[in-house]
Amino acid sequence: MPRISAASNAEQRADTQRRILTAFGELLFTHGLPGLTMTDVARHAGVGRTAVYNYYADIEELLISYALDETEKFLSELRESLDRIANPVERLALYVRAQVVDLSRRHLPPGPAMGAVLSPSSFAKLSDHVGELSVLLQGILRDGMDQGYLPVADVGQQSQLILGTLSSSAARGSDEPAELEARVARTVRFIQLGAGARFDDDGRPVKVAQLPVVAR
Repeated sequence: MPRISAASNAEQRADTQRRILTAFGELLFTHGLPGLTMTDVARHAGVGRTAVYNYYADIEELLISYALDETEKFLSELRESLDRIANPVERLALYVRAQVVDLSRRHLPPGPAMGAVLSPSSFAKLSDHVGELSVLLQGILRDGMDQGYLPVADVGQQSQLILGTLSSSAARGSDEPAELEARVARTVRFIQLGAGARFDDDGRPVKVAQLPVVAR
């Protein structure tokens, strides 16, 4: 019998783990988290139940791994897209659109809201990755204020309000493409206007008169 090399064995393990994470994500989309079991994931992934436990101790650990993996990929793709846009108001639109679509697809709460479905110790493992989304948003808001496209405000408070709005928008309505696109468009404009952005008659962002500086 031919030997299985370490490289091929590692590839097989990585492939099995990827199948498990993919299956978990698909089940989250179709059924949601409540009631989801390791047996469900194993069956959907086409692997034995024991194989799932070889990688994850329970459904919460699987959720953490999935969330970390998805957040890392999402952040990388989002940063690349944002780097191609100069105007901060348009960058805010891209951020909002990407977040609503992603949250609707994954059916996971964003940012601090993950604390509602995880134990404190498990949520702590996610805090660094999840916090990067908030930091990214705050950077966009600061740029908008510094460049005069948004009135100066409390960036931390504003980002919390925006993240809450994103979570609410993602949880409402169907994922049918036309309905989702309309919901995304409404959310984008609601958040832009709520942050103080203003537009000309052609819909292009314009600079606004600055308000007195408050603590940021």
